[in-house]
Amino acid sequence: MLLAAGRGERLRPLTDARPKALVQAGGKPLIVWHLEKLAASGLRDVVVNVCHLGEQIMDALGDGGRWGLRISYSPEAEALETAGGIAQALPLLGTAPFLLVNADIWCDHDFSRLRDFALGARHAHLVLAPNPPHRPEGDFTLQADVVGNGTAPRYTYTGIAVLAPALVNGVPRGTKAPLAPLLRSAAEKGLLGGELHDGAWHDVGTRERLAALETWLASRHENR
Repeated sequence: MLLAAGRGERLRPLTDARPKALVQAGGKPLIVWHLEKLAASGLRDVVVNVCHLGEQIMDALGDGGRWGLRISYSPEAEALETAGGIAQALPLLGTAPFLLVNADIWCDHDFSRLRDFALGARHAHLVLAPNPPHRPEGDFTLQADVVGNGTAPRYTYTGIAVLAPALVNGVPRGTKAPLAPLLRSAAEKGLLGGELHDGAWHDVGTRERLAALETWLASRHENR
């Protein structure tokens, strides 16, 4: 599932006329970077939730055939936040664990490593990263492969995870609900696993961070 329903307030005015997921970086929309990586990783079925200017996303991506994917859409009359959006999309996602990716990030994580990830009794497996300057306090601790919320060194959630549908079982469809409280609750119960990503990760939440990503992508291209 690609999360693409957000308004992108901090990217305005770019997001006044286009959805955040279609904002371009390195010559292509953010969401297209993900679709290419998902296809290269062997994944085939993708669910995209849409709200703000969602018809633009559906028109731009179509059925996903150009990437060898099958895209289904989960429309939201109003943005339901992350957990609410996942709960709304459950009929399309099925009952097995699924890969969840925020559309407004850029990351070189190898999705194929998560394609058939076995959660066991856990409710989620998070990909964490060293804390960026804009989030020095981080989100969670990580000791071995156990994600917690204690006093150990903390890391930032990248917006990439493998989730069990059970994580949002208590969220009624059509209601707004954030994901963070559910993740913290699962961590307190020992039901959250994770890994540390030491590669490139960019949270494109502001125009300044978008510009930084553009600069980084340009330098990467020049150095090839």
